[in-house]
Amino acid sequence: MKPVSILQPITAGIVASIAGFASSFALLIAGLRAVGATEAEAASGLLVLCVFQGALAIGLSLRYRLPLSFAWSTPGAALLVAAHKTTGDFHAAVGAFLLCGILLLATGLWPWLARTMTRIPRPIASAMLAGILFPICLAPVQAAVRLPLLAVPPIVVWLVLTRLAPRWAVVGAVVVTAVAVVLSGPHIPAVHLLPTLRLVLPAFEPFVLVGLGVPLYIVTMAGQNVPGFAVLRTFGYENPPARAMLAATGAATAVGSVFGAYALNLSAIVAAMMAGPDAEPDRERRWIATVSSGLAYLVIGLGAGAATALVSASPPILIQAVAGLALLGALISSVTAALEDAQHRVVAIVTFLVVASGIHLLNIGSAFWGLIVGAIVMLVLSIGRRRATSVVEAEED
Repeated sequence: MKPVSILQPITAGIVASIAGFASSFALLIAGLRAVGATEAEAASGLLVLCVFQGALAIGLSLRYRLPLSFAWSTPGAALLVAAHKTTGDFHAAVGAFLLCGILLLATGLWPWLARTMTRIPRPIASAMLAGILFPICLAPVQAAVRLPLLAVPPIVVWLVLTRLAPRWAVVGAVVVTAVAVVLSGPHIPAVHLLPTLRLVLPAFEPFVLVGLGVPLYIVTMAGQNVPGFAVLRTFGYENPPARAMLAATGAATAVGSVFGAYALNLSAIVAAMMAGPDAEPDRERRWIATVSSGLAYLVIGLGAGAATALVSASPPILIQAVAGLALLGALISSVTAALEDAQHRVVAIVTFLVVASGIHLLNIGSAFWGLIVGAIVMLVLSIGRRRATSVVEAEED
């Protein structure tokens, strides 16, 4: 293999890792801080997630010679932002992260659970995700009104790059936001820029486990793992090692949870940058791109402290605005999927409204109640349709 022949996939992997990190690290940190993490604990979580997803990509890509890439759960981070009413105790949140990891591990080890998760009605799962994303995607509008001098420049850059270079639109908005914060914000002590590792012992509070741990698992499966497998199959990888990948991400999530990491899963959007022909014309060698990306993430993790300090120094609404720009594509996809089946549009809208409402009942957040209400509405309407169909068929006979 000539050195020049591997330059393209190596470059693709590095670009993918930079784009993946820059487009969602602010949302990740905001989510961890929303459920009670200190700045040091959030930096620890970001560091561990970078290292673990890099290690998973390197190890499994080399083992199977397939472009297997991993990421933190972006829908999960959005859920954490919305779950600030569920808990402000980070120890309880870590307990929910640990539960999510155990469920992911069980999904990889227990085929029945994997089949069950992939059979969650699409209108309900997609509408739940849309409801979680919707308030965050409103943030650019709110920030433009409240902080126009800080919020409008990244929005303009995002819009221009969306037209000229869509892959770099969110990265450009993040860079402009960072420059604005550094120029106008408080001084960031150098000690905060160093990578940190903090042990956080989990606390198991039933309402937090149900209200945060279970929805985190569901949105990670529905919003990341299922699309991740779809991306691989789209590019011709029909039989990826699904059980090994799910079990590995579950084990990594469980171990990483006690250091502030919340959920690891298959990469979806960024995976397309490395599993497609743009990364390497030869499909048998695209695994080089994911190994390259994994190595890049090991290096990027060293900047976790600096990234966390930058986010902590920024107005929260500004960080949510950047996150909202990054999640617009996910919101469009989830809304489209939720409303695709005309028979279940009422179910989807009801689920979406319950989740987007942000209600907090019995110390359990709206994501969980959206699932429950959506399932009830689907059950009632399905029974009504079955009866109507039976009557029509009887009359025809």
